[in-house]
Amino acid sequence: MINLVWCPSEEHTASEEASLRALESLMTEFFHNCTTNERKREIEELLNNFAQQIGAWRFCLYFLSSTRNDYVMMYSLTVFENLINKMWLGVPSQDKMEIRSCLPKLLLAHHKTLPYFIRNKLCKVIVDIGRQDWPMFYHDFFTNILQLIQSPVTTPLGLIMLKTTSEELACPREDLSVARKEELRKLLLDQVQTVLGLLTGILESIWDKHSVTAATPPPSPTSGESGDLLSSLLQSPNAAKLLNQPIPILDTESEYICSLALECLAHLFSWIPLSTSITPSLLTTIFHFARFGCDTRVRKMCSVNGSSQNSVLGQERGRLGVLAMSCINELMSKNCVPMEFEEYLLRMFQQTFYLLQKITKENNAHTVKSRLEELDERVLCWGRQAESYIEKFTDFLRLFVSVHLRRIESYSQFPVVEFLALLFKYTFHQPTHEGYFSCLDIWTLFLDYLTSKIKSRLADKEAVLNRYEDALVLLLTEVLNRIQFRYNQAQLEELDDETLDDDQQTEWQRYLRQSLEVVAKVMELLPTHAFSTLFPVLQDNLEVYLGLQQFVVTSGTGHRLNITAENDCRRLHCSLRDLSSLLQAVGRLAEYFIGDVFAARFNDALTVVERLVKVTLYGSQIKLYNIETAVPSVLKPDLIDVHAQSLAALQAYAHWLAQFYSEVHRQNPEQFISLVSTALEAITPLISSKVQEKLLLSACHLLVSLATTVRPVFLISIPAVQKVFNRITDTSAQRLPDKAQVLVCRALSNVLLLPWPNLPESEQQWAVRSTNHASLISALTREYRQLKSNAILPQRKVQLEDKILLLWVCKGHSHPRLPVSSSIKVLSSSVVQGSQSDHPSDTQRFRRYCRKYLWRIYQVSTDLLSVAARIRADVTDEMLSFFLTLFQGLRVQMGVPFTEQIIQTFLNMFTREQLAESILHEGSTGCRVVEKFLKILQVVVQEPGQVFKPFLPSVISLCMEQVYPIIAERSSPDVKAELFELLFRVLHHNWRYFFKSSVLASVQRGVAEEQMENEAQFSAIMQAFGQSFLQPDIHLFKQNLFYLETLNTKQKLYHKKIFRTTMLFQFVNVLLQVLVHKSHDLLQEEIGIATYNMASVDFDGFYSAFLPEFLASCDGVDSNQKNVLGRNFKMDRDLPSFTQNVHRLVNDLRYYRLCNDSLPPGTVKL
Repeated sequence: MINLVWCPSEEHTASEEASLRALESLMTEFFHNCTTNERKREIEELLNNFAQQIGAWRFCLYFLSSTRNDYVMMYSLTVFENLINKMWLGVPSQDKMEIRSCLPKLLLAHHKTLPYFIRNKLCKVIVDIGRQDWPMFYHDFFTNILQLIQSPVTTPLGLIMLKTTSEELACPREDLSVARKEELRKLLLDQVQTVLGLLTGILESIWDKHSVTAATPPPSPTSGESGDLLSSLLQSPNAAKLLNQPIPILDTESEYICSLALECLAHLFSWIPLSTSITPSLLTTIFHFARFGCDTRVRKMCSVNGSSQNSVLGQERGRLGVLAMSCINELMSKNCVPMEFEEYLLRMFQQTFYLLQKITKENNAHTVKSRLEELDERVLCWGRQAESYIEKFTDFLRLFVSVHLRRIESYSQFPVVEFLALLFKYTFHQPTHEGYFSCLDIWTLFLDYLTSKIKSRLADKEAVLNRYEDALVLLLTEVLNRIQFRYNQAQLEELDDETLDDDQQTEWQRYLRQSLEVVAKVMELLPTHAFSTLFPVLQDNLEVYLGLQQFVVTSGTGHRLNITAENDCRRLHCSLRDLSSLLQAVGRLAEYFIGDVFAARFNDALTVVERLVKVTLYGSQIKLYNIETAVPSVLKPDLIDVHAQSLAALQAYAHWLAQFYSEVHRQNPEQFISLVSTALEAITPLISSKVQEKLLLSACHLLVSLATTVRPVFLISIPAVQKVFNRITDTSAQRLPDKAQVLVCRALSNVLLLPWPNLPESEQQWAVRSTNHASLISALTREYRQLKSNAILPQRKVQLEDKILLLWVCKGHSHPRLPVSSSIKVLSSSVVQGSQSDHPSDTQRFRRYCRKYLWRIYQVSTDLLSVAARIRADVTDEMLSFFLTLFQGLRVQMGVPFTEQIIQTFLNMFTREQLAESILHEGSTGCRVVEKFLKILQVVVQEPGQVFKPFLPSVISLCMEQVYPIIAERSSPDVKAELFELLFRVLHHNWRYFFKSSVLASVQRGVAEEQMENEAQFSAIMQAFGQSFLQPDIHLFKQNLFYLETLNTKQKLYHKKIFRTTMLFQFVNVLLQVLVHKSHDLLQEEIGIATYNMASVDFDGFYSAFLPEFLASCDGVDSNQKNVLGRNFKMDRDLPSFTQNVHRLVNDLRYYRLCNDSLPPGTVKL
């Protein structure tokens, strides 16, 4: 037990000593392995009670000065921290003076012997006092820090205090009022020039002191060349000579001080504005220290004889380089650069690129890659995450290209082309994959910049391209080499091609995708060069693939690839992997052969497409995907992937084929017909359940593209297409997997439904095609429609349920019948494709045809729905997806009677009991079914005109009386988003259901007050929106706030009398309370804007009535504080000022509550 009884002098000392021993015993017990959790809770409660007592800080002061127990010291400092940050207002002024006097003395006396984490904590506690009391009651707070820095004995301590002050005072937490935050920032800004001068002096003096004694190294064989480039970068031989001086060897104490000074600078640069306070002298000094990170000579000297102490010294020197680059990057991240600072910025770039040239310079002792590997060693930066010099340097390059290149490129003193040459060497010698990815991102930024620059300056496009042409061609060539095993096997084999990341791609896929994006961007700028670089490489690998046929031999079990030598198999594996990558590259470039450049690049594109058609047919004819190989686990997946990628690459050229068909085919129709027919010959053998799914789906997607995008008139007459028609409608054939089945049906449907290009309406043969399409759908849905006969007889419902289950179970088995699910997916796909044509006439025609042959399917689906709902939620889910598709594409053609029938079926099916049962199982299929139903209603309520208006009362009733009561108080987000979207659609698309007003009335009355109808329903919907803002789901909050803002923008919601008089300030109150409670802090900006839009409807009422009432209702603050809050809320009426006032009010209200909670009981507030 800790004794807190106050005793006279000697007894008092004895009491403190006894308390100290008791505390040490408790802390030791608390952290002992054998202490139970229950005992730990008892000790924790005891310590918390002790900390809350008045006068506890006196004991803690004694503990700090008398113990060497780290736990006790940390606990004592925590007591002080709690006292200062939460109870300081209630501490008597005499006690405050004593604390302000004693803690700095304690720090000064023991800072060299205290553990670093205790010392840092004590520094923070003293800074916390300064945060509260400087300068009024603690006038020498900052002066003391400056004095500590200036005294050689206490310089490190002063720098730690300075950095802590910058961290805690420049961007303080919310436990200060806005006025105090502004005052602290102003006070610190007043000290910036002095502080920067001090830090510059410290760094310069240490550098100069050790430079005098530094040994001069022998001249480098390439030093003259280095100096020339450096002089051109810096436009100053003297500056180049200065930066070429040898790096001094610092003692441990000097390195420690420099590290602290650079850390201070990095944090200061994060918040001070760019100004002349940041002098050229300071920048030059920072760059001197940045050289520590890129000088391997210094690192090696520090690891002589393998001494662990020297190794630590090497880490310290590496840390200096990392910290200096952190300072540079903080300056680089500022986009707003004053005119007077631009010259400094140019100097910084020049000096940094000297470092880049130094890093990428080759000599006899080092290759570039080995140097980068050494510089990529991670160093700990005083408690922060380990960082490497290369990471920091890459960050700098990214900032330079993304933020400042446009500003610097125009300077004749800065050689941009030479910089790109250095960046090229830096990129392609990166020691890690992540480093290489980061550099590719930088090149992508540069290529985007160049593309936008050319588009904005078309007049001198050629001059700009000529300037960068060599660099871009070199980049393209090297990126292509890096994705090929032929040149980069060792690194590529390290890439993981199995584990998926958050973007659902493997490391290999990410590597390839980023590389191909760079290739594509170069292609956009230099199409001819890019094609002439890529196609020969593709051709080389294609020759290997096409030559495999000579090695195929017949064996007893089929065909076998007669390549067995290990080395040959490895070479073939590498060639196939490269071919797969290059096919993806060729596909990625397809977009650069169409549109305005079609004619100019026609021959190149034709060459590519002919090769792709040839290779796809070759793969299908000799069936390499089924061939036996010596290494089946490696070569077979390679052969399948190449075949799939060739199909995918050909699919990418579908738009080119469509343009070929429109513009050129009349001149040379045989060539076009040959391409399409051959492609279809390659596809047909792959439309089989025996083909691997990856290859099957690639073939199906290509078929869809040919049928949808190209659409030649002769497509339906090609034997290969006829074969697919027969295959898909043959009930005895083995069924394709669902995805493939849907894709093939979509393709065949589009062949019949979409218009043929280049032909007039009279030659489209719609009558024949419509009949054929009806026959296709009939064949695909035969068994599904047969369920109707069973549905008619109530006594056969059991058999019907059994049949549905049977059809569902057949899914995935070798059964001739389509399952319910697959039938529905085929129908949905057909409806989606037909109802989303680019041509309105095509859409209308499709809808007319659909009405003819889909009527029986509607009837079957409606009859089955109620049965399926009782036995399989997943079947119901699929059926509702189909109905949703119907409503989205064919709601008008279905007509009111049928729509009414379906809606009524839904309403009967979704009783309150059924809804509750579905919704109460979180994340279940039942929830998805309800969500689909609500989506269907969303489609219904937003249909213009009067056709579906009779459904509105039922829809609103369902929402507010059946669904909303179930979900209102549940924390689960299920169904809520869809329900509120439906309510929003009801309001947005049916405004006149609630507010009626005529044009004549508006003219006569000036500002019309609409006649209000269905007021109770409107109020209930608004009440539901208001309640949603009190729930923790931030996504729902954001969605609903957006809906209200949209209704205000489109319909002037906030201006309506009912909202203005009965709801407006209730919503404002809720939004302010949300800000005060910080429950949705990510939406501060959106909430502030919405509050302004609501208040702006009646600013007079807001300032004269709402604000005083809001403040009066606030608990935890006294009347004087409420008056201050009211006075500080200026009566501004513009958005930026108003939202600033809102956030000030919220911050200060929280601050006052915190202050009042910290006061001891019985405190008298004046």
